[in-house]
Order: sequence, then C-alpha cells, then structure tokens
Amino acid sequence: MRGAGKYIPAFLAVLLLAAAQTSCSGRKYVLPERILQISTADGRSVPVKAELAIKEEERNYGFMNRKNIPSGTGMLFVFESDRVLHFWMKNTPHPLSIAYIDSQGVIRDILDMTPYSTASVKSSVSVRYALEVPQGWFAEEGISTGDKVTLESGEALRTLH
Repeated sequence: MRGAGKYIPAFLAVLLLAAAQTSCSGRKYVLPERILQISTADGRSVPVKAELAIKEEERNYGFMNRKNIPSGTGMLFVFESDRVLHFWMKNTPHPLSIAYIDSQGVIRDILDMTPYSTASVKSSVSVRYALEVPQGWFAEEGISTGDKVTLESGEALRTLH
C-alpha cells in the first residue's frame, strides 16, 4: 500500500480534533435523546429534550464536568425498578434541579442541587426515574409535583426499558 502513509497525519489530526471536542463539552458518553412532554395541572404540555442515561455507568456519570446545560434540555435517568433514589453533584459545575418521577410518570419531588456538592439529594418515596434540568427550569415553566411526564408520542416512560 504505497502512499498510504501520507494519509496518516490527516487521520491523526481528525482523531485529535474529535477527542478535543468531546473533552471540552464534558461529555463522556454519547446518549440517545428523546423529547419528553410534561403535562401540567393547568393543562399545558411542556417539552424537554432529554438525554437518556439507562446503563449504570451512564447514570453514575450523568452531567459531571458539563459546564453548559441549555434551558429546555436535561437528562432522564432510567432505573430498572422502583427505589428511593439518592443523587449528588460531585464534579458537576452547573446548578441543577431534579424531578423524581414514579413508575406511572408522576413527578413526586422537585429539588435543587448545589454544584460540586457531595450531599445526597434523596427522593421522598420510591421512584423509577429522575430528570435533571438547569436549576430553576421547572419553576420557570410552572412545573410542579403531581405533573405527569410522558414521551413526546404520548407513550409512557416505561417503554424506555
């Protein structure tokens, strides 16, 4: 394969650029995204574009090292069974709010979390999902406990399993 050597520097440059972009964004995993709909008590439907953290290693990493999380986006943590959940903000510089969601898609708790804190933020009941968004987004959108979360198609969150 004569001449193949001239392509190696270009290939390495592309590889280094891709690695640099990934490290600058703070993303360790490329997660699938879905649009969620949150139905509020006053009849509105509020969309949020959510990355799905389904595997244990994805859930454990979450938004760590992410400096910018745009409004209207978040991360949905999907668990295999209902349980009391505990989240923290280790290595997470962006202030977040978390909604703990039961297996029926009902928001049971909304709590704020402090950047870099290792203090546990615990759900008050057993839940199946957790949705993290930029801090204050739930309040800005008029979303509160008792509101229901579904997929954009209207399907229940349980179809994500």
